[in-house]
Amino acid sequence: MGAITYDVEIPSSIPAAKMFKAVVLDADTLIPKIMPQAIKSVEFLEGDGGVGTVKIIHFGEGSQYKSAKHRVDAIDTENLTHTYTIVEGDALAGVLESITYHVKIVPTEDGGCICKNRSIYHTKGDVEINEEKIKEGKEKAMQMFKAIEAYLQTNA
Repeated sequence: MGAITYDVEIPSSIPAAKMFKAVVLDADTLIPKIMPQAIKSVEFLEGDGGVGTVKIIHFGEGSQYKSAKHRVDAIDTENLTHTYTIVEGDALAGVLESITYHVKIVPTEDGGCICKNRSIYHTKGDVEINEEKIKEGKEKAMQMFKAIEAYLQTNA
């Protein structure tokens, strides 16, 4: 099994704690509300949202995927970090064992924040990953982050 890592940093004018609450703690209800074309709903299979929680993300009409099983690996509300792994679903495209995401919201001096996201794609065997697919995923993540930011700016 190989691993390919990608990092993305997205600046925001939203305070770090408020962004963490929206992107991590409230995401299961907030994202389907503001971007139903991306995520239609979230179904909890095990747990209450904390470490060990397993849920199924049902993607919306605008997605090429149907669903993904997602496991919460770590969550730290003090340091504004969250780690989760997609362990099943068509988003793995039959070539990935899993995708692990490490999210850290870092406060900036101007009162905003930077969302740092590290994605680690764990491939099956020696499979090569299509760079365009990775790029598409990064762009969709950025669109979702910017939609959350816009929502927070207008619904303070």
